[in-house]
Amino acid sequence: MIATIMGLSFLALLFLQLKYISEMVRMKKEQFDESVKRSLYQASRNLELNETLKYLEMDINKAGRQGSSSDSTDTADGDTVTHQSHRGVGNTGAGFSSFDMKTSKVKPASVPKVLIVRNDKNTLTQTNKSMQEIVRNRYVYQKALLDQVVMNILYSASEKPLQERVNFKSLDHDLKAELQNNGIGIAYHFTVCTLDGREVYRCPDYDEKGEEYTYEQQLYRNDPDDMSGVVKIHFPQMNNYIFSSIRFMIPAIVFTIILLITFIFTIVVVFRQKRYSEIKNDFINNMTHELKTPISSISLAAQMLNDDSLNKSPAMMKHIGGAIQDESKRLRFLVEKVLQMSMFDKKDAIFKKKEIDLNEMVENAANTFTLRVEHTGGKINTDIEAVDSKCYVDEIHFTNVIFNLIDNAIKYRKPDQPVNLIIKTWNTNDHLCLSVKDDGVGIKKDNLKKIFEKFYRVHTGNVHDVKGFGLGLAYVKKVVDLHKGSIKVESELGKGTKFTILLPIIKE
Repeated sequence: MIATIMGLSFLALLFLQLKYISEMVRMKKEQFDESVKRSLYQASRNLELNETLKYLEMDINKAGRQGSSSDSTDTADGDTVTHQSHRGVGNTGAGFSSFDMKTSKVKPASVPKVLIVRNDKNTLTQTNKSMQEIVRNRYVYQKALLDQVVMNILYSASEKPLQERVNFKSLDHDLKAELQNNGIGIAYHFTVCTLDGREVYRCPDYDEKGEEYTYEQQLYRNDPDDMSGVVKIHFPQMNNYIFSSIRFMIPAIVFTIILLITFIFTIVVVFRQKRYSEIKNDFINNMTHELKTPISSISLAAQMLNDDSLNKSPAMMKHIGGAIQDESKRLRFLVEKVLQMSMFDKKDAIFKKKEIDLNEMVENAANTFTLRVEHTGGKINTDIEAVDSKCYVDEIHFTNVIFNLIDNAIKYRKPDQPVNLIIKTWNTNDHLCLSVKDDGVGIKKDNLKKIFEKFYRVHTGNVHDVKGFGLGLAYVKKVVDLHKGSIKVESELGKGTKFTILLPIIKE
């Protein structure tokens, strides 16, 4: 329960951190998009304003040159007086009243106190009305001039192709300035295209990296479609710019992952130790039970020898001596099993390998177990097919391997039924093969992966129904592996088990 709670807490913390980072990235991306769009809009507006100012200056200069050629100058007594007569044309084409604007350029002493306008009236009211009429006419005239200038600008600009209208260097400068004003100082690349997709300009250091995130802004939005254009901009380092704002979260994520891995490792170790503790307890219980039987038999035989009331005939003495010898062998065999695995764990095992005939070894093992198998009503069959039967093994240890496999087949037979064994040898291209097959109780698929683990025993309801420590198959696999061979098992519950050993062939 504690492991589950802590694990879920770590996962929830990691999820919240990742969620927070994702939200920050999303907000930064939206802010970046908005800043770029705002910069593009302002740069396109600046482009239009600059074009308007350019044509306005050209029109003013042109008008100034025309006005200077039409002015008439009168000079008298060192004084200069200029008379300019203007006639405006309105939108309807009707003529406005003419007026004279008199400007004088004289010496200070000769400046008149009052500037008299021709057509002045006798009364102040009439004079005021006359002045208002003059101002109104001048305003209408100037407005008409401005309208004409604007129309000239629009007409002149719209007649030029896009590549002549746009000052690309000025556009680049405006883009850079506007992006910096909006807090974006990373490199960018841009192109200018017509609305139908024809490219008219590309920046000199153009790079296609980052084109999947391209921003667009229409140029000259109020012009006809064939005269307007589009500026496209992208940022090769956009991802670095966006993720730079969340770099401070990376150490937190790393430390959280380290803590999570450490926690998982700790939990695995705890559960492994718990499992080892259970295995150790089972081993102690099994070992106690296994050792108790021969010790009890020897103790009983010793009591019979010490009991003076019993008639110790030669036959009885032989029987007691045989029982003591058999139980001593059994006790020594159990102790050797434990010592063998302990020797492998300490890596002190020394093999005395020599060339052995596997067929002969199988025949000897079958003869050894014939009585035990026949006692159950069964039979051992040997199927010797190996032609090249020579193998380079330790005779004692590999004999123990075959003995353990046959012994397990006898012990795990079906209750109150005979056991039939088939021991077979054969050759493949690269291996010498040995198999031991029985028709016993079989092994569940869930247990097949664990049967070669030390101290593991398949549960049969009562652990003492079958004698052993759970070391036999672990010993078998260890010996086979140290001989550079392999072992595999096939089993079906209720139908039997087959162990197959593959050994390398001795090459000349």
